[in-house]
Amino acid sequence: MSIVACRSFFRCAEMGRDKGKQGAVDQNKKQRIRNPLWRPVCTQAGSSEECSVKELHVEYENDDSEKSKVINQAHEVHFAISTSVSNIEEPNSCIYGNNENRTIEEGSLLSAEKHSTSIEVAASLIRFIRGKGGSTQKRIEEELGVKIIFPSSRKEDFIIIEGSSAESLARAADKVQVILDEAVKSPSLDYSHFISLPLAIHPELVDKLVNFQNSILGISNDNLASVSNGDASDDDEDVNHQSDRRSSSVAVGLKVEDANQHVKVHISDIPLTSYPPRASTSSSLSDLGIDKSIFIKPRTFHLTILMLKLWNKERIDAATEVLKNVYAKVVDTLGSRPVRIRLKGLDCMRGSLAKARVLYAPVEEIGSEDRLIGACQVIIDAYVEAGLVLEKDANHRLKLHATVMNARHRKRKTGMRKFDSFDARDIIKKYGAEEWGEYLIREAHLSQRFMFDENGYYHCCASIPFPETMAED
Repeated sequence: MSIVACRSFFRCAEMGRDKGKQGAVDQNKKQRIRNPLWRPVCTQAGSSEECSVKELHVEYENDDSEKSKVINQAHEVHFAISTSVSNIEEPNSCIYGNNENRTIEEGSLLSAEKHSTSIEVAASLIRFIRGKGGSTQKRIEEELGVKIIFPSSRKEDFIIIEGSSAESLARAADKVQVILDEAVKSPSLDYSHFISLPLAIHPELVDKLVNFQNSILGISNDNLASVSNGDASDDDEDVNHQSDRRSSSVAVGLKVEDANQHVKVHISDIPLTSYPPRASTSSSLSDLGIDKSIFIKPRTFHLTILMLKLWNKERIDAATEVLKNVYAKVVDTLGSRPVRIRLKGLDCMRGSLAKARVLYAPVEEIGSEDRLIGACQVIIDAYVEAGLVLEKDANHRLKLHATVMNARHRKRKTGMRKFDSFDARDIIKKYGAEEWGEYLIREAHLSQRFMFDENGYYHCCASIPFPETMAED
């Protein structure tokens, strides 16, 4: 205890003793001080001091052995440690020091009996290890006596497995690896990236797609019927007629014998009658399975070369390097000359037009030299060789196409009927021979799905340019 603290304490004691003597004179009783009770607040010195006032309880004992408490106010000096605390043993450490030491020793003993290991797992794969309702995680933990700890945020890409033995950890790690291998091959893990040839870089093509979508989504029942009948030239006029019909809320028919007789009618006196709607000659768009969500966003319009599953940063970096390294060979395959394509008409990828899943614009290379197909195959082979392509995808035959509608993209609302297809017959009748135009292929991208750049196109992880001018001899 510091000198200041001691002085404050004894000043307090003397004040109590003087007051006790004065009480003895007044009350003719003798009192004497017996061992004032106090506890030091802090016994460590520091670089700064803080002083506070607290009540100090001092006990007195009289001749009749009756205890009375006199409460005096005294200053206790608190020393706040602003620098690091030194390891000074407290005088009263016997009260709690042993318990703390014992706790630390027991914790060290328990930690010494635990083993742990970390496994790199991408955020997109965590759900496979956890399983539905945590079933897979629980099964592994109960079977092997381990604890699986998942990351607290999506930015972390590893899990921790704790167990009582190295053997249990090794077996758990093997099971996790098997789950990851199966998940990668499973359709449950969606593709994360793809190699694309952007078409949305052509504003005139984007405008055509916007008009195409608006035209279909703006078709009402009567308009759709006119399209089915081959008459699609008066869409605006039909819409105006519909507006006129909706605005007529009351129809009145009057019959008079004398043509020269004037008739006054108060419309408020006419009873309103509801009539059932006229039966439509065609189904509504919702019945056809058509809604805005199944249309490709115009600013993401592209040709797909290859789909990839890149579930961690290591594989993304590897895919980036592959595209950069294959650039020279791609340019050589193109003969260092620009390549242009023509988009014409619409077609269904699989199934019938009545139950279409994908509607696309066929791609035709201008010049019929197949240079573009050759360049795309060079890119595919490079990724297969790098081990970044699934076996089932490596054997697919490439068919360049520009998707305009895809039922898989449908966003379902609560209570909405489930559609895995749509009726494209009326769309084909109107747009089956559509001239979309001719366009230059300017570059190839390693694109990330579900992520978009400021221009609205898929996030570009890497890109290589295609020739835009003829090479000089």
